[in-house]
Amino acid sequence: MLPELITQIPGPKSLKLADELRKYESHNVTYTASNWPVFWERASGTNVWDADGNRYIDLTSAFGVAGLGHTRAPLVDAMRAQSEKLIHAMGDVHPTELKVEVCKLLSELTYERWGQGIGKTVLSNSGSEAVETALKTAYIATGKAGVICFENGYHGLGYGALLGSGFEKFRKPFEPQLADLRLEVSFPSSEEMLDSVRAKLNSTDATNFGALLVEPIQGRGGKVTPPAGFLEMLRMWCDENNVILIFDEIYTGFNRTGKHFACEWEGVYPDLICLGKALSGGYPISACVGRAEVMDKWPVSPGEALHTSTFLGNPVGCAMAVEALNIHKSDTLAADVLKQGEEMMLMLGEIESPFVHEVRGRGMMIGMELRHADGSPAGDVAGQLLSEMLSKGIIMLADGEKGNILAFTPPFSLKLGEVVFIVESLREVLAGFE
Repeated sequence: MLPELITQIPGPKSLKLADELRKYESHNVTYTASNWPVFWERASGTNVWDADGNRYIDLTSAFGVAGLGHTRAPLVDAMRAQSEKLIHAMGDVHPTELKVEVCKLLSELTYERWGQGIGKTVLSNSGSEAVETALKTAYIATGKAGVICFENGYHGLGYGALLGSGFEKFRKPFEPQLADLRLEVSFPSSEEMLDSVRAKLNSTDATNFGALLVEPIQGRGGKVTPPAGFLEMLRMWCDENNVILIFDEIYTGFNRTGKHFACEWEGVYPDLICLGKALSGGYPISACVGRAEVMDKWPVSPGEALHTSTFLGNPVGCAMAVEALNIHKSDTLAADVLKQGEEMMLMLGEIESPFVHEVRGRGMMIGMELRHADGSPAGDVAGQLLSEMLSKGIIMLADGEKGNILAFTPPFSLKLGEVVFIVESLREVLAGFE
């Protein structure tokens, strides 16, 4: 449905809630201003309603979580049914059958589909935890502590995840507390850059590096798709140097790019894959899935897990994940997402504005890069634009180190009429900045 706005944006209730939140929440967490944020109250499909009753189109899928749509019926039904029976169990001591089902489905959807045997899983709660599980696994498997990562790579904000972060603004404030174990490499967006990355890796002594962490397509870094051959090059280099190849598909996984997983565009598969966000469609659950021979480097539990957490394998999250995974298994879903994405990219590409430098992406993971006439990143324009679009009933975010990449990651159920409205609204707002 198209937006329906009945108050100013933000409305009086959202503004009042923002004032109250400022009193009680750390001021570092939620940005508040006279024009931001709106407080969500409910959501369905592609739409969100705020505390004042205004209806919006969501172009974020709530950080990529609601690819299947907000409050999708099978997921809600699974959550409701499970919460009436068992809300919490003992995931690494006395687990539930649902935990078995999730691990089995993840194996079937990844390594078994790829013809690489059984995949073994460690469940956790957030994406950064899945990344940290992968980094620990790589060290356990190789005995080498170093991490190779990529410029503008985003893997979450936990201390372990920050080791692989390519976002200086997130990592630098805490760098004194981080081990000096990382090597950062440029993420290639062209064939010329691919040669530079190859030369950098080939000149690197891998003696102390046990993990290479990369997004097959960069998400928060700006929706950057690397040139063909990039993942294959990484696979070969890791094999030659006893380095564990880790793909962070927390954002790109589960059909977001028009494939079950973004690595399938090149047919190159990792030793470990990190998953989250859309895994359950709305409940905090994530996973690190790996080839059995790598995962089996962990010692057998003697009764006390070496790596675990209280909510590991939470039954409500697992129940929702089972339903979501069964939906994501459909090959037609990936094809539909790819077609929708191509149509949306075409329409966005027809917007004429001196600020639009490039429209890029795959599937329903699209970025519009804004730059000033002198070529500098137009993060200031993007910031104002987000507020203007919100006032029109469209919820958006911006990506990239400079915040100048408009992000389009909507629920997959976005309708053509909604896309037309979004494009026309964006064209109108951009024209107002000229």
